[in-house]
Amino acid sequence: MNSEAQIYWDEFWKGKEPHKIDAWQFGVIPDELAEMVISGKKTTMTSTYVGYKARNEAIPSVGKCSVILNSQDKPVTIIKVVDVQVMPMNEVPIEHMANEGDCGLHGELWWDIHKEYFTDILAQIGEEFSEDMQVVCERFELIDVK
Repeated sequence: MNSEAQIYWDEFWKGKEPHKIDAWQFGVIPDELAEMVISGKKTTMTSTYVGYKARNEAIPSVGKCSVILNSQDKPVTIIKVVDVQVMPMNEVPIEHMANEGDCGLHGELWWDIHKEYFTDILAQIGEEFSEDMQVVCERFELIDVK
């Protein structure tokens, strides 16, 4: 977490009991996706399960908070995970896809975008995309906007 994100986090939780925290950017279009979170269009996200294993990280858990950064690594908002499910990618519900904000109710568009993105990131860790690979589906709520 950079120093600006840490200051934002500390100011938000001043006088309250903080949750677990980290800070990161969304995918390849971090500014657009952060704006979708702020506007309420984006309340879900999907990640590869094997990606967490490759980084030796636990999958997110309910209650985990994150400072979302823009493309300049500036903190813009805080979100909190309210639901986590691991499932095969080809079983992700259309409601989850729609709530990612960037594809509306177009499951094929969601599929195409995620297949391309996951194929690229999986190749970086020596893995291959498959339609039934395990993905981590998170639902989150907006906690604060900077």
